[in-house]
Amino acid sequence: MDLARFCSSARVMIVAGKGGVGKTTVTATLAAAAVDAGLSVLIVEVEGKSGLAACFGRPPLGYEEAELAPRIRGRTLTPDEALVDYLENHGLRRISKRLVRSGALEVVSSAVPGMKDILVLGKVKALEQERVADLIIIDAPAAGHAVTFLMSPRGLGDAVRVGPVSKQSTDVIEMLSDPARCQVMLVTVPEETPVNELVDTAFQLEDRIGVQLGPVVVNACYPDPGLPASVEEVQRLADELGVFVSPREATDLVGAAEFRRERYVLQQEQADRLAARLPLPQVRLPFLFTAELGPPEIDALAGTFKAQVEELPASSWGRVTVS
Repeated sequence: MDLARFCSSARVMIVAGKGGVGKTTVTATLAAAAVDAGLSVLIVEVEGKSGLAACFGRPPLGYEEAELAPRIRGRTLTPDEALVDYLENHGLRRISKRLVRSGALEVVSSAVPGMKDILVLGKVKALEQERVADLIIIDAPAAGHAVTFLMSPRGLGDAVRVGPVSKQSTDVIEMLSDPARCQVMLVTVPEETPVNELVDTAFQLEDRIGVQLGPVVVNACYPDPGLPASVEEVQRLADELGVFVSPREATDLVGAAEFRRERYVLQQEQADRLAARLPLPQVRLPFLFTAELGPPEIDALAGTFKAQVEELPASSWGRVTVS
């Protein structure tokens, strides 16, 4: 599939996954790939602690938009600030200022279960309707919270039948249910527990929320090590390089190589198991052996992402049956 077509398949892409699988890294990678395809991007953090800006070498984000890279902007969204925005946009500026001064804002936004999430999603819907960028990428909460986060519009819609909250819920549900407007990209690492959780999350997102899933990103995949498998091979390579390696060092190197091979095989098995249980195309991003991720690393991952997306069939995802 052409990268530009892939990045234009929905105006909002929600990146979600279990905590620690690298969904923030994937968010930054998707943004960089979209810009390479000629799109403008707005990245939205909904928890404000992801360190997304560091991927672009920038300071932490605030509620106001900030430039992260050419054609990439970023911001955070919080329920309180989204509520103030909503009130001001509906001619209630004085009320919003009083709420801020009195400290009652937290009480208002917490009054109804799911209200905080609908405030954030409502702001996302407004940004999407305003066409603030060609692609809006949401760095979503961890998988467990992501489900409740996206479920909140239906819960509030059932509880509140009339008024602005009901309308906001209906509008957000329409956005989430329209594949041309919103899709979810799930992220995992090739390990048993994260894979199991991703499959469960995929089932819930489609069955309970009705949102369309994009390709799954399997992050932090070890490359095929191609390392020496015997002491003799280590010694031969050392001789070719003119490096002295003692017998003990050679034995240790063979053990380390075997560990890497085992990890590689296990990761491949888990990624293949995921493909069998969740029939969606996969994009497999490599593990980067570096202490920190910055613009060079994100650009490298974006190149891999682009190459793999362009190998996907044009109609290779949508609704799935989870086995």
